[in-house]
Amino acid sequence: MTDSNQTEEAPLLSASRGDPNIDVPKIPGCIATRHVFAIFAFFGFVNVYMMRVNLSVALVAMVEYTPNFNLTPTNHNDTCPPRGDTNSSDHSKSTAATYSWDEDTQNQILGAFYYGYILTQIPGGWLAGRFGGKWIFGLGILSTSILTLLTPLAAGAGVGWFITLRILEGIGEGVTFPAIYAMIAHWAPPLEHTKLINISTSGSMFGTIFAYPIAGVLCDSNFLQGWPSVFYLSGALGILWFIFWMLFIHDTPEKHPRISQEEREYIQKSKGSTKVTTLYVPLLAMLTSGPVWAIIICNFAYNWGGYTLITNLPNYLKNILMFDVSQSGFLSGLPYVFLFVVSVIGGFLADFLRKSGILSTNKTRKIFNSIGLILSGFGVVMVGYVGCDTVLAMLYLCLASVGQGLVQSGHSVNHLDIAPRYAGLLMGFSNSAGTAAGFLAPITVGVLTEDNNTIGQWQIVFWISFGFFMFGFIVFLLLGSGDVQYWALDDYVPTIVEDYETSTTQGVDDYSINPDMPSYFSKLRH
Repeated sequence: MTDSNQTEEAPLLSASRGDPNIDVPKIPGCIATRHVFAIFAFFGFVNVYMMRVNLSVALVAMVEYTPNFNLTPTNHNDTCPPRGDTNSSDHSKSTAATYSWDEDTQNQILGAFYYGYILTQIPGGWLAGRFGGKWIFGLGILSTSILTLLTPLAAGAGVGWFITLRILEGIGEGVTFPAIYAMIAHWAPPLEHTKLINISTSGSMFGTIFAYPIAGVLCDSNFLQGWPSVFYLSGALGILWFIFWMLFIHDTPEKHPRISQEEREYIQKSKGSTKVTTLYVPLLAMLTSGPVWAIIICNFAYNWGGYTLITNLPNYLKNILMFDVSQSGFLSGLPYVFLFVVSVIGGFLADFLRKSGILSTNKTRKIFNSIGLILSGFGVVMVGYVGCDTVLAMLYLCLASVGQGLVQSGHSVNHLDIAPRYAGLLMGFSNSAGTAAGFLAPITVGVLTEDNNTIGQWQIVFWISFGFFMFGFIVFLLLGSGDVQYWALDDYVPTIVEDYETSTTQGVDDYSINPDMPSYFSKLRH
């Protein structure tokens, strides 16, 4: 068996000791079925993130904002001067209502999504692992799509209704990442984990790339009254995607009616069994595992910086660098182009290094994670010290995004390395921590910039993100692992131990069982 202290030379194991090193067979047809699954998941996440981030751009158009041009950028402590006629394109074509929401209210609206999002992370992971992720993932996106269509109505009804709707949207989307991790555990051979996860989840970056500029253009138009069209478009696309997902995708290779026999056998033999066959989950062993906490803590730290940019970058570009909403939409999406490209390329590179034997899984995860978080931290903090130089600001934001793309091959996929059969549940735990950062970061930004929205205050925002990036880097370097943990193996059944020497039956803490299962433990049973 293997645990977190296993040596680098140890062979890679799947949950039931499949053989990940078997040759990849020639698959009939143009594209493997597992890659079709990843592509559909990719477009699912495109919709997920379009619906999540479009408010960050639309909110700028929904709210009446009057910048204080009397401030001067002395020592980079104030806002930048206006760039030409700042109001020349200030939504002159839009006929939709605007609202007098202050900075605190806006950040409450932005953060409300994550209050709902955190509620369904762990239940979504467990349900997907137990019953399959197809319906969980699909219904999560469908429900959010319907609610997104209702956004203009909720905003008009009042702040309370708007916040409630955003919480409900978060509940719907909360199941998406845990569900897809549970499905990947069935579909991905161990040495393709990084590639298939990064192809699937890179839809989140592509959705952000698409959402920012398109939302900016729509907000500046009179199409369906301007900013409401952002929500009508993304909601309709989500419903359309759901129809195709339900028609063509299946939970596992075993259930897929069109997969070739060669590919089905290859996946089965390489990964072994990842099926959760009982209701028992080794929660105590999980929650006292160093590698699990490395993922959870690192995910919180990483998402603090990431969500700071996702929710507040359009605000910074318009109200500090003085770009209008359509310009800030395009600029906000630029860093995510780099994030998307590096994430996909990084996934292929990481799996190549593992499969060729150049690096172990443990070293691969830690190298990618460390370089990524260091680059992210450096890039983010430098944004606050370039003054009003937009080119340099975007350059450093893109550098931070390159780092975030590398992290996708680090701790972000590590759930499948240490516990493939519980990957969905582990993703629920770690993404709950990341989601907590999702609503705490905008609140922190709101507190720091309320009535003092200046470059100096944003420097503090960026330094806080830097601190979290560095903390995550250190924790994962010290506690992370690339090995399947003993409690995730098929023959780990830790409930009751019968002691032959005393002929008595006694309950034991499941974590106290030695992973090598010494001879004085016997008759492990439910």
